[in-house]
Amino acid sequence: MRSHNQKRQARSNLLVSRARSMRHSPTASEEALWEALRGGALGAAFKRQVPLGDRYIADFYAPSVRLVVEVDGGVHRGSSAADRRRDEWLRRRGYRVVRVEAALVLRDIAAALETVLAALSAAPVM
Repeated sequence: MRSHNQKRQARSNLLVSRARSMRHSPTASEEALWEALRGGALGAAFKRQVPLGDRYIADFYAPSVRLVVEVDGGVHRGSSAADRRRDEWLRRRGYRVVRVEAALVLRDIAAALETVLAALSAAPVM
């Protein structure tokens, strides 16, 4: 029988593997936002598809300000309760969460970036 730590490590390993896979097959909206965020273009360095804890994968994460950016597309329709639980779990651990609609990213990247910039300007620097 596995110990609690072994189970936790197995979950963590699975999450890392899933994040790696997601980095190699982004949605169109994730790819578009990544192109705009990469290289510190907004003044903060972002990583994509980052495991946080042993439960969740953030679409984008800026470690210097502990900001998580989530792109909400079709997968998130009908899962608002799950998203709220996830956001609360992250907030209790000191992360800030901003959500951007996938359709907005594809339709008006400048408006999507304004949402991220507003969250960045409100975030304390670590």
